[in-house]
Amino acid sequence: MPLLEVENLKTYFYGDDTVVKAVDGISYNIEEGETVALVGESGCGKSVSSLSILGLIPSPPGRIVDGEVRFRDTDLLQLQPSDMRRYRSRRIAMVFQEPMSSLNPVINIETQLTEGMITQLGLTNRQAKDRALELLETVGISDPERRLAQFPHEFSGGMRQRVMIAIALSCEPDLIIADEPTTSLDVTIQAQILDLMQTLTRDRGMALLLITHNLGVVARYVERINIMYAGRIIEHGSSTDIFEKPSHPYTVGLLNSIPRIDRDTRSSLDPIPGQPPDLAHLPDGCHFAERCRNRIDRCTREYPQTIQVEPRHTSTCWVANEIHSNYTQQPTHV
Repeated sequence: MPLLEVENLKTYFYGDDTVVKAVDGISYNIEEGETVALVGESGCGKSVSSLSILGLIPSPPGRIVDGEVRFRDTDLLQLQPSDMRRYRSRRIAMVFQEPMSSLNPVINIETQLTEGMITQLGLTNRQAKDRALELLETVGISDPERRLAQFPHEFSGGMRQRVMIAIALSCEPDLIIADEPTTSLDVTIQAQILDLMQTLTRDRGMALLLITHNLGVVARYVERINIMYAGRIIEHGSSTDIFEKPSHPYTVGLLNSIPRIDRDTRSSLDPIPGQPPDLAHLPDGCHFAERCRNRIDRCTREYPQTIQVEPRHTSTCWVANEIHSNYTQQPTHV
């Protein structure tokens, strides 16, 4: 049994005259101790899907209208709010996208780091503080005694993200969801944070769901990748499958947008043309059709079926087999 199994999850946001289908029937799973990526452009529904798992969708206007989220043998969507709170931090923890807005600016780091351990694990204040000191050292923050008394604005962006990771680790969860954990950081700090998360989750046997818009950053760190577009997962496969034999035009576009050291520096990047569709007014056919260089007439009329192009490698595209067989890009080293 997978650690986490998401099945046909649909999360919509309701306005006066519109329904925004932010997440529109996605399915994937995560095994014990596995690292999985959810990749796609901003606005495709990645963060909404992670918030749905933890029951953090604001209602109104949002509502989970269908699907199951099974954590081991429990459907999280059927839990009462009081029961769901016992899963947050203790079983599933989250590293949010922007640490400066996720950390409380008027509460010191010690209080924010020890709160979960006191409420979820039943530790005393002294025990929680000792554990907090260990965690800060674990995530690479020096002089932890002094740092615990400080406030978020006294930390750099990279150090704030390390505090967020320490908070996520504090209750020793089985799964960590990292939502764009490196977005606001420079390239060197990005690598440090991702290396740190990979090491900590591997050493502690935790599973990791890494959410990002940058396919390049996941190449070294994940075992399986889900490509998401306009509220749906349109390709799934191992890291090797996705980078060596992509089978959806959108995935190919993401790969072509990655800067590569083996590419002629005089040539420009090859961006994906156009803009993502309005999630409140989705087209009848393939949602990527208007931006797709491989589209056929059928693409604008019918939403494609999901097919298996290789064992454990699927694509939702009418020409997936053709793209898969013709694509000859060498592995991308990033």
